[in-house]
Amino acid sequence: MRVLVVDAIAPEGLAYLRERKFDVEELLKPSREALRARIGQAEALITRSSTEVTGDLLDHAPRLRIIGRAGVGVDNIDVDACSRRGIVVVNAPHGNVVSAAEHTLGMLLALLRRIPEAHAQLKSLEWNRAIYGGELFRKTVGVVGLGKVGSRVAVRVRAFGAEVLAYDPYIPESRGRDVGARLTDFETLLRHADVITVHVPLNDETENMIAARELAATKRGVRLVNCARGGIIHEGDLLAALTSGHVAGAAIDVWSEEPPRSDLLRRLIQHPRVVVTPHLGANSSEAQVNVAIDVARQLVAFRDGELVEHAVNIPLGDATAVAELRPFLALAECLGRFCVQLDPEHLASVEVTLAGAIPEKDQELLARAVVAGLLDPVMAGPVNLVNAHLAARERGVAVAIRREEETSGYKSLLTVATQTREGRKVIAGTVFDGQPRIVRLRDLDIEFTPEGYILVLSYEDRPGMVGRIGTTLGRMNVNIASMHVGRKTKRGRAIVVLILDEDLEADQLAEVARSVDADFARLIRLP
Repeated sequence: MRVLVVDAIAPEGLAYLRERKFDVEELLKPSREALRARIGQAEALITRSSTEVTGDLLDHAPRLRIIGRAGVGVDNIDVDACSRRGIVVVNAPHGNVVSAAEHTLGMLLALLRRIPEAHAQLKSLEWNRAIYGGELFRKTVGVVGLGKVGSRVAVRVRAFGAEVLAYDPYIPESRGRDVGARLTDFETLLRHADVITVHVPLNDETENMIAARELAATKRGVRLVNCARGGIIHEGDLLAALTSGHVAGAAIDVWSEEPPRSDLLRRLIQHPRVVVTPHLGANSSEAQVNVAIDVARQLVAFRDGELVEHAVNIPLGDATAVAELRPFLALAECLGRFCVQLDPEHLASVEVTLAGAIPEKDQELLARAVVAGLLDPVMAGPVNLVNAHLAARERGVAVAIRREEETSGYKSLLTVATQTREGRKVIAGTVFDGQPRIVRLRDLDIEFTPEGYILVLSYEDRPGMVGRIGTTLGRMNVNIASMHVGRKTKRGRAIVVLILDEDLEADQLAEVARSVDADFARLIRLP
């Protein structure tokens, strides 16, 4: 796989890829024209925050299949545009969380103890011991967002003897107790916190979530810390609150414009009660190695057909269930590919039914795998877990998911029912020893492993039919690896599935069908 690296990452990550036979090209901080000229051959792209990955850039990248962001945020990547093209976007959400949490604590302590002011004065050889800071002990710290970084900040703040209030509407109270924080509503946190630190992503819900109204609701003398994303705290309103004295100080690592150029941001940076750093939260040596290797590992997993754990545009609800889910994903896609070749008419709807020991948290992902199997063979662009729902919507295919208790005696059962102009068709499968296996076609029970060249015939069963099939295929020098029969009554309608060692041409398929007066004949090709 050819990888284009456009922002500097730790050499350990590049070495990891090269050791695994990736073709790695480094094009650091390229111009827009240079990037457009080189990205056309890339199958994978690695970036950090400096390069904007837009829909326009993706138009120049027809071979691109995966983008790795060596860090947490993906603000610089148009994820929707990637999803429409079936490009997987992955990040490294855990590699720099300790670095970000520790930087937050460092900024907070520097702000409280007025360390930058004392440092600057002593550097100018001015001895001034009349600089009185404040303690964190017994302060109330409000943590907005109790995710990977926020929860670590809460634990560390508690170690200083502070009380922690937390606002996060997406986590249970038990999570707050685990990290020593008391969950509360946003307004209560604003009213009672001596220090407020934000740890949420930047999106429509969180942009300017702390502005003039929220600042007015805080205690006079409150201090604010933002080491998450620029724009969460309204910078103009913060400057006004600092100037009025309502906000006693702020510690800021991230900015709405990076590097800051506007007059407003320059005045905020130079304010005497503001501690600043140039977006260094993730910039520890350890974090840079961690995120580089994390992204590299995901590129290897993607190339090798594994499910990447940190894809931001694949709906993986429970990463711990990945290993358990893989065979069911393979089964789901296989059933979809089998269906579309068995009945290639216009697809109106698909219903996916899950029963038994199939993880409940990832039903949507399994449905996407079915749809990818159904649509990828019949569409010009790739259809995969990323864009399956979009592809179905664009083609007017309705997708439904449901669960039921009946497993027909199997430990797990995944059933796909498609509706086409030919009517409703059903196929079902399960997983044996980690391998997909089809157990039902139409209304007949029949078991076989779906792989390679699969000949499906339907005819009225009578003596000599199997012999005719074998003789006809023998004349064509086509070997039968295995044969499976499904029927309800003796000498009634039968479905015969033959696993072949060789492919069949259209005229050969027609000849086999004539030999047994088959009313249905299809050759299914599966990886």
